[in-house]
Amino acid sequence: MTIYHLSTECYPVAKVGGLADVVGALPKYQNKTKGVDSKVVMPWYNKSFIYNHEFDIVFDGFIHQGPNMLQVQVLKEKTNALGFELFMVKIPGLLDRENPYGYVDENFQFIAFQHGVLHWLSAMEIRPDVLHCHDYHTGLVPFMTEHCAEFAFLKGVKTIGTIHNGEYQGNMNWEMAKYIPSFDYYKWGLLDWKGQINPLAAMIKCCNAFTTVSEGYLEELFISFRGLESLVRQEFGKAYGIINGIDTEVWNPETDPMLDFNYNITNALEQKKKNKEKICKEYNLKPELPLFAFIGRFAGEKGADLLPDMVWRSIKQSYGALNIIILGSGDPYIENKLKEYDTTYTNFALDLGYKEQLSHKIYASADFLLMPSRVEPCGLNQMYSMRYGTIPVVRYTGGLKDTVADISTGGAGLNFAFPGVDDMIHAMNRALSLYNQKEVMTDLIHANMSFDFAWEKSAEKYLKLYSNS
Repeated sequence: MTIYHLSTECYPVAKVGGLADVVGALPKYQNKTKGVDSKVVMPWYNKSFIYNHEFDIVFDGFIHQGPNMLQVQVLKEKTNALGFELFMVKIPGLLDRENPYGYVDENFQFIAFQHGVLHWLSAMEIRPDVLHCHDYHTGLVPFMTEHCAEFAFLKGVKTIGTIHNGEYQGNMNWEMAKYIPSFDYYKWGLLDWKGQINPLAAMIKCCNAFTTVSEGYLEELFISFRGLESLVRQEFGKAYGIINGIDTEVWNPETDPMLDFNYNITNALEQKKKNKEKICKEYNLKPELPLFAFIGRFAGEKGADLLPDMVWRSIKQSYGALNIIILGSGDPYIENKLKEYDTTYTNFALDLGYKEQLSHKIYASADFLLMPSRVEPCGLNQMYSMRYGTIPVVRYTGGLKDTVADISTGGAGLNFAFPGVDDMIHAMNRALSLYNQKEVMTDLIHANMSFDFAWEKSAEKYLKLYSNS
């Protein structure tokens, strides 16, 4: 079985969020099954990975996007360094940029990527068994393969869509239809949702099956899906929830090269303490106090707007009996407010930006990880933290409720129900009480490190889905 994963992100090539971690791991674990050949196709980016690896040009051609003729090159990484074949699509002026997102012409950019991929496969007569489309950026592929004459060679190829985050749907005006390869306009309804082209809706309508990245998130989409609730109910017969895994070869505290002190279950307490002392020294925090951490984007869906109030209220109400470290970036107001508190409170440390190595160090150092998410389709941070012996404090939603059971029910984390500062601080107070129960903390650390979040089970579920769709 030959599978092509189409995505705008793939760790470690280009990462903005969890999408990259999934696409960087799932194909590798699928390839451990005999007879499976799983690959990744993504845009070319002007990033260090490109210059640290060698590539062959395996295709060089042209496509017409409306009145524009664009050169399309497909480059293949020579050594399969990631555990699968990696192909990168380069289009000068569109797919040769620094970052995956944030450009004013990104709708045109994503259409060109999808067009370029399908043109390459058709021209070279490469017919996969499965095209696995990740998020709305590749959501037009199921429509194009079935209804665009240019891709007749690919008609009938199975298409699977995965919704990593339904908050982003890629809506665009109908004037963009001229950039989609020629199709019979009586099929326009497959692209349309409420008067606009909606790539995520088109993916759901046209694919053989679609998945969400947890069962809990699938349930939530039936009642809250940014206007697509009725569509997902209508298409529920081809909807599946498959929880993400984590790459345990990358996320392994015993071998992780990014840590100052490696450890396993047997020496976790001693070595985590050393990691904590080092990071506390670096950020002028007090190592004898419990360390709470937040890692992620400063966005409303992540509950990051709660962070400023949480910082000052938790420090004041606990009389300074805790440390807080935050790593992330995003909303300027949140950034500026946290900068202000960084200079005000000695118990608080802030580091702005995306820093992969620092995130690993924080997971290995913190006692508790905060995830006050309003929306969390799966969440990987809670799995990373548990793998590293850190107790997750999470809002009970989406994939978080699938992976973190509260200690009151025999689980190894702390839950709160409402996305507000009061509920969050109440959960933090429970964590402070827990921190002083050394035997219970030790048992929880060991229990968390024993959880099996590896990709094997989920990879097998995807392979079954491909075969049965």
